[in-house]
Amino acid sequence: MVHLRVVPLLLMLPFASSSAHADGKLGVFDAWIRAAPPGATMTAGYATLKNSGDEPLTVLTVQSDAFRLTSLHETIVDRDVSRMREVHRLVLEPGSEIRLAPGGKHLMLMQPRHEIAVGDKVQVMFLLADGTRLETYFDVVAPDSGED
Repeated sequence: MVHLRVVPLLLMLPFASSSAHADGKLGVFDAWIRAAPPGATMTAGYATLKNSGDEPLTVLTVQSDAFRLTSLHETIVDRDVSRMREVHRLVLEPGSEIRLAPGGKHLMLMQPRHEIAVGDKVQVMFLLADGTRLETYFDVVAPDSGED
């Protein structure tokens, strides 16, 4: 589903066109953004992050030239009230994965610099605590695509 480009020194498995890997450790799979209505000031990004290495990985934040502000968030429910809060790091133990999904952890993508349309690919850079930067691309899908 997702076609990705990686920065130099990052390896991409030839048979895994729907993933990107940083140093053979962090993989980003099935990355997508639900298209927002024209004029919307925010949307969210979703993907599955996998650590295929033998050391823990810590994702500190994300960046995207398509948005002025980006961050990691999670939806929490407290006393039947759903709210979001910023997550300052995601730690992936060796062999583990974290699913960024509606209703859970996700990327907040705010103040788009231009319209984001269905079919676009949006560049997102994951920044890790060890200094690694992993560039990947998220597919923009229709609001009713059922990607949940």
